Amino acid sequence: MRSVRWKIIAAGLVLGTAGVAAWQLLPEDAESRGAIRVGTSDVVSSLDPAGAYDAGSWALFGNVYQSLLTMKPGSDTPVPDAASSCGFVGQKLTVYRCELRPDVTFGGGRAITAEDVKHSFDRIKAINSDQGPAPLLNTLESVKAEGRTVTFNLSAGDATFPFKIATGAGSIVDKDTYPATSLREDGKANGSGPYTLAAYKAGTSAELKPNTAYKGQGRPARAAVTVRYFKDSDQLEQAWNGRQIEVAHREMPPAVLAGLNPGMKDTRYQASGGSEIRSIVFNVRPGSAAAPLAVRQAVAAVLDRAKVAGDVYRGTVTPLYSLVPAGIAGHSTPFFDAYPAPNGAAAKKLFKDAGINGPVQLRLGVNLRGANLPEAEEIKRQLEATGLFQVTLKPVEGWNDFQKAYAAGDFDAYTIGWVADFPDADNFLAPLVGADSSMNNGFSDKHVDELITRTQSHSERSEAATEFRDLQKAVAQQAPMVPIWQKKDYVMSREAVTGAQSLADGTGVWRLWELNWL
Repeated sequence: MRSVRWKIIAAGLVLGTAGVAAWQLLPEDAESRGAIRVGTSDVVSSLDPAGAYDAGSWALFGNVYQSLLTMKPGSDTPVPDAASSCGFVGQKLTVYRCELRPDVTFGGGRAITAEDVKHSFDRIKAINSDQGPAPLLNTLESVKAEGRTVTFNLSAGDATFPFKIATGAGSIVDKDTYPATSLREDGKANGSGPYTLAAYKAGTSAELKPNTAYKGQGRPARAAVTVRYFKDSDQLEQAWNGRQIEVAHREMPPAVLAGLNPGMKDTRYQASGGSEIRSIVFNVRPGSAAAPLAVRQAVAAVLDRAKVAGDVYRGTVTPLYSLVPAGIAGHSTPFFDAYPAPNGAAAKKLFKDAGINGPVQLRLGVNLRGANLPEAEEIKRQLEATGLFQVTLKPVEGWNDFQKAYAAGDFDAYTIGWVADFPDADNFLAPLVGADSSMNNGFSDKHVDELITRTQSHSERSEAATEFRDLQKAVAQQAPMVPIWQKKDYVMSREAVTGAQSLADGTGVWRLWELNWL
């Protein structure tokens, strides 16, 4: 999931908690305390699951909509949610079948049918929005509904398919209120999740009320929640300091995160996982300054990740040398193997061998959020110091506008984050560099696609290790993206609120229903 989509963290990672006192028992009058206010700079790009593939939207989807499967806290295996059972049929991993629970209903009371599930997936493929999750469902060929049975037919063996339908891409919508070939744009959302969306103001707030009819894997919501959306990290920090919110998640300024300590008054915090990543994405379409391979390889050769991590992020991020972060099974370090240290001489040789006379004029797109602009300024400084580049920064304030700009090819390169949808190396590769990737950068490579297909064919994921290593090496050679860093996920909360330690745990689910008043 792109970040501002993009979702987190990984199998085998341990939730680290600091500054956390024992969680106390809950009172019965939580409702009288009013809504818990949760602040974030991950804005929602669309209320329609067919039109959004970003962290802010999917965080909301997981609370308003249900999927057939979901991820339990701390687990790396999908479990039934709106379904009573799911599983592959046969050994080829090309047919996946689910049985719907008999008691799931939409917020209005209508029972969810298999036809609703089929409709939900069919419309994602039919609409194929540039900002939607269709790339995640690239192996889905057709969906069949019979009674309460839903059968997914896949174009190739895909062991990761259960993970995919446990994400926001698997959100079940009402076939009577969500058009088959266009996005719903009335500013409303109705699903069967733990919450109902009582009110929504784009870019400002979402008011969530507990859905008393919810039936699924999660615990019923106990407290109303108001999600407040902030334009940038500074505004989020101001809201926290002004006690306008009780919980803050994504994205406080680096200086705030670096200064967290157990002795802080009325502040609890959790730092979990470590597989949110950030990369430079190159527009490889003809006519782009980044279309020549040597240009992309030269950027990889001179990028000083350690300086970005230290100077811009105060050590709250870690340099990354592959799209698959450390801590995820299958991680390797192909960019370090090829470029172990920033090397201007190597970059100049790349230009010389390719017949490129610098400086290359590079338009670098940046979304004005968090530390993105200081990061882009540091990257610009590093590239221009070689004499090989002249970088023009192209700041874009709104997330939706930024998505549209890079999809339209307005930049030669842009920086973007990725928060994984599910804890598997595939999710850091297939949606980013596979055919029709969500990066919309024009990259396509037959060998890369073949390796992706091979990694997805292993039901025992450890058996895909060799293919994942070869795939990461191929990506480093082609350099359609250059990784910069990975980081932990921070949640801050007031002592009056319980459950914040379970809000985000690395499985890609934003569990607002775990929150309650003490």
